[in-house]
This record gives sequence, structure tokens and C-alpha cells, in this order.
Amino acid sequence: MMRSPVLRGLLPTLPLLAFLLVFFLYPVGQMLSFSISPEGGGLAHYRELLTTPLYRRVMWETLQISVVVTLLCLALGYPVAYTLTMAPPRVANLLLILVVTPFWISILARSFTWMILLQRDGVVNQVLLGLHLVRAPVSLIYNQIGVYIGMVHVLLPFMILSLYGVMRGIDTSLLRAASNLGATEWQAFRRVFFPLSLPGVAAGCLMLFVVGLGFFITPALLGGGKVTTVSMLIEAYINQALDWGLAAALSLVLLVATVLVIALYSRAMNLDRLFGGGT
Repeated sequence: MMRSPVLRGLLPTLPLLAFLLVFFLYPVGQMLSFSISPEGGGLAHYRELLTTPLYRRVMWETLQISVVVTLLCLALGYPVAYTLTMAPPRVANLLLILVVTPFWISILARSFTWMILLQRDGVVNQVLLGLHLVRAPVSLIYNQIGVYIGMVHVLLPFMILSLYGVMRGIDTSLLRAASNLGATEWQAFRRVFFPLSLPGVAAGCLMLFVVGLGFFITPALLGGGKVTTVSMLIEAYINQALDWGLAAALSLVLLVATVLVIALYSRAMNLDRLFGGGT
């Protein structure tokens, strides 16, 4: 019997579909059943999430942290990725090794290291005092500042690699052509290079924002309980309050919020056009 073209096209994706069914759709279905189980009061968990100011505040704080970290990583990562692209191959390879080196160290170890460095008598404060940039030790830990520093350190390589992957495919002869036509170096960058690098900017920002929404270890350690994210609330309800229904409801709300943000971001940024999918 002849297979239809659609079935032939889907056949190579069956292992991936089976993996998603077992390890993604089934757990999501289980969370949904926990969150609306009659024993837990049906939709009571969702009503509580909508009517309690605490959850709105935590969701807003989570979104704020994710947005700020993403923008900081973009501001710091773009010049690094640009330097990697324009540097000679030997220098670029050395710099690329430095960029990926943090991947060899666990997030937990890096977060604990920042806890030591950012203390009131830590290295960072000692340097600031030694350079006379501050008159007294600055509070850099157990607040959002510490969370920003730790998360940027963890997520920055992802942004750099996303940008570099697109930038290295840009034909640098276009910059020379712009220069020959009378454009300054800044004009060539602004009108030629930067627009061509926008797919990397869009992909890197989206990836970091989504990852930041679910970040747990670094905010939990560097926030010191004074910074609360949705993932921290989920962990608390599972391990401490043993309220699986509310934890499942929070997880689904975070998942839905993430999907909505991705959809709105894709529409606003016109990602199909950026990545060459539009006409």
C-alpha cells in the first residue's frame, strides 16, 4: 500500500514525537490533572493564583528579572561576539575557548563563588573601596543586584554563541563595499552589519528570556530569600508545603505565560522574516 507524502514526511520525526509524548506531553498532562483534581478543589488553585496579590507580584518579579538579565547579556555579549567575528582566526579561537570555559563549571559552583565574591567584605567590595569608587561596602548579595550578576554570568555565553553563530555567516565584503561607497565605519556597521545580525539578536534574546523565567539555583542562592521567582515558589510548594496541586497550577501558569510571550515576541519581531521564512 502506498504511503501518502504526509506520512512519508512524518516518518523520520516519529522518534522525536515519541520522545516529546513521553517526556513532555505526559508530564504536562499529569500536572494538569494534579491542578484540577477534585481532591484539590477543582479550579480553586487557579482562582487563588488570580486573586492573591503574592502570586501576581512573584510573576511580575520573575518577568522583570528575566527581561533585565536578557538585556544585560545582549549589551555585554554583542561587542564580544562582534570581536570574535572580526578577530583573526587564531585570536578568535582563543577568545571562543574563554567564552565556553564556564560551561565546564557547574551552575551551583559558580553561584557559591559569587556568594563569596559579593559579600560585604568580599573581593568585589574590596576592589571598589580600593579604587575609591564607594565610601562603604555596597550590598551586592541577597538582593536583585546579586541575582542579576549571577544570572548574567551563567547565561552570557549562550547569548554570545547565538550572536556569533549568525555574525560569522555575514559576508564582511559588504562592509568593505560600504566603505568604498563612502560610508564611515559606524555607518557601515549600523546600516549593513547590525541589520544582518538581527536574527542572532532575536534568537539569543528569546532563548535567554525563556531560560531566565525558569531559573532556580542562582536566584535561590544569591537572592537569599529576599528575591522570589515562580520556580522557587514551585519548589517550596512541592518540598515544603507538599501542595502538589498548587505547584502544578503554578507550573502550568508559567508554561502558558512562556508560550504567550514566545508567540507575542515572534509576532512583534516578525521572526519568520528575520530568519528568511517570509516572502
